[in-house]
Amino acid sequence: MAADLAVTRALVIPASELRERFSRSSGPGGQGVNTTDSRVELSFDLARSPSVPERLRTRMVERLGSRLADGVLTIAASEQRAQLQNRAAARERLAALLRAAAAAPPPVRRATTPSRGSQERRIAAKKRRGVTKRNRRAAFDD
Repeated sequence: MAADLAVTRALVIPASELRERFSRSSGPGGQGVNTTDSRVELSFDLARSPSVPERLRTRMVERLGSRLADGVLTIAASEQRAQLQNRAAARERLAALLRAAAAAPPPVRRATTPSRGSQERRIAAKKRRGVTKRNRRAAFDD
């Protein structure tokens, strides 16, 4: 599983920059939980990685700031019972997280004013609604 991690077509993280740690998973699983190291912690040093371009790095560090510890992004996976499945899940989750952080910002919305027609339609709808509510009221007898 020592393959490079493809985040996007332009961004590929070499396997040498990824660090994996294994530990015992918590939760159900019987005796196997106490003997197998199936939990995976995948770490990637985003702040000091030479494979991430500088323009992307600043954007990614800014977006992932709350998830970074000293510039290192860590993902833990312990959902599966097998270590290989947890390794694949952690790699996929890391790629998805980096892909979302590297995405270009949305275009800035240019503020516009409502058209005259839309304003007139809105006022006409409000008047119709008011007439409907007025007709529901009980008429007072004099």
